[in-house]
Amino acid sequence: MKEIEKKYILDEQNKKIAVQIDIGTFEKIENILEDHGLFKLIQEDNEKEYLNLNEAKEFYKGLDKAN
Repeated sequence: MKEIEKKYILDEQNKKIAVQIDIGTFEKIENILEDHGLFKLIQEDNEKEYLNLNEAKEFYKGLDKAN
């Protein structure tokens, strides 16, 4: 794995309070986090129950009546 080049921002007491990274690295991290979130969402959705054909037809008939 590639080492992330970072610069620390310090306060008056010389305590680290922030990190600065280049925009390319930030965008890669952001994409990884978004992909991970999407993956988790898809995983959760796959665990839900699905309607069979007849159940789906009945469900959609009910929608037509509601409108």
